[in-house]
Amino acid sequence: MAVRDVVRFAAHVQLLPVLESGEETLIGGQAVMEGVMMRAPHSYCVAVRKPNGEVVTEEQPLGKVSDKYPIFKYPILRGLGTLGQAMSLGFKALQFSANAALEDEQKAKGKQEKPFSNWAMGIQLAFSLLFFIFAYKLVPLWLTTKLGAVAPEIQGRVLFNLTDGIIRILIFLAFLYGISRFSDIHRVFEYHGAEHRVVFNYESGRPVAVEIAQRFPTWHPRCGTSFLITVMIISMLVYTVLPFDSFGAKFASRIVLLPLIAGLSYEVIRFAARRRGSLLALLTAPGLWLQRITTQPPANDQTQIAIIALEGAMALERKQGGQLVIA
Repeated sequence: MAVRDVVRFAAHVQLLPVLESGEETLIGGQAVMEGVMMRAPHSYCVAVRKPNGEVVTEEQPLGKVSDKYPIFKYPILRGLGTLGQAMSLGFKALQFSANAALEDEQKAKGKQEKPFSNWAMGIQLAFSLLFFIFAYKLVPLWLTTKLGAVAPEIQGRVLFNLTDGIIRILIFLAFLYGISRFSDIHRVFEYHGAEHRVVFNYESGRPVAVEIAQRFPTWHPRCGTSFLITVMIISMLVYTVLPFDSFGAKFASRIVLLPLIAGLSYEVIRFAARRRGSLLALLTAPGLWLQRITTQPPANDQTQIAIIALEGAMALERKQGGQLVIA
């Protein structure tokens, strides 16, 4: 496996929160390497186009977290359970797509093992978590603290956390813009757009077909991009009410309170998806704007892959008698 493949896979792992849409009662999905994963409440399907043009799929039943652990039916906690499952499923779907993309190359070299094994995924997950804490927690806090030493007026709790939040968002925007310049990632964003268009097509009640799906927008309110921006906005509000002054206490609180902030953000996204004209829906607007970067108009064959993934998930869902709820 070439270094380029490892770097390419690592970039996809970093984008998982941006590309996935976590919701256990709605149709949703995620872009993967040369494909799309679609999920229903009780099943999912990954469809990937291999380099030789062959389309491969993987379908599996998917139990609801709230059925297995009733505590995750409650507000805030339901978001943690659903997002945790969505990220786990996202890694699994990405692993399948990466192995499918490199399968023919491995066979040509006489190798039978899959290039991205479970231990390799574990390393990528650990690296992704450390990168997230470093880039979006430590660096903004450190830079804001340094700025506060030069400009004492921002040392107040409100201005300090506002500055910290703005720096965090700027880092995120710079990361997205920089990574979007790579051709591999641009294709992922096209598959991301295909996933959104097919979901919109399904939610409209019209027959799901390429020519119909291509008429819908590529942005969607239940996108991971919207979720991350909402997390960053809500985190500014939460950090402002914390009575911490030392650097260590502020940094520790940003890590410890991440589950709470994620749960709150999930509730906002959930509410906004159902009431798109509400005041809280304004918090999701920046995420919709940002999807102009993280989603791109897909080609017909990319949209077809998203439809194949949806059809696979729906076929398995029907076998299990799952109830579908449309936003």
